[in-house]
Amino acid sequence: MATAYQNLSSCDNNTVPDAPHLRVAIVCAEWNADITGALLEGACNTLQKHGVKPENIFVEHVPGTYELTFGAQRAAAHYRPDAVIVLGCVIQGETPHFDYVCQGVTEGTTRLNATLDIPVIFGVLTTGDKQQALDRAGGKYGNKGNEAAVTAIKMAAFAARMK
Repeated sequence: MATAYQNLSSCDNNTVPDAPHLRVAIVCAEWNADITGALLEGACNTLQKHGVKPENIFVEHVPGTYELTFGAQRAAAHYRPDAVIVLGCVIQGETPHFDYVCQGVTEGTTRLNATLDIPVIFGVLTTGDKQQALDRAGGKYGNKGNEAAVTAIKMAAFAARMK
């Protein structure tokens, strides 16, 4: 559903499993740090709100959004978490670079979901301008980091049920 119709930070807390046992790795892009930092803060706060212990949240940074796939793969192997969240922000510019980065990280995340035994959650903003990113990183449309954290909890619970 389009963000204009649903706040990224709103969810029915009754549908989010309690998660005191979960281990979650977050790989966050440094590029557009003001945006990705807000996404990271939202994700960490939401994970803790639902019971994930701070010592079970492992945060790593990579230079840009394109590098999130490699970072997620390595974080999954190193930390052995129940889920990995990738956080990034790509703002459209005047060249096709936007398309290549967005396609690369989307396909990379999809590939990891098909090959790893744990969910890799796509918390990447792909916006037309900086204001759209700000609106989705704690602004008027909520925080995509919150949504990614809730998705990680739900998908980790799903994966556990399917073992």
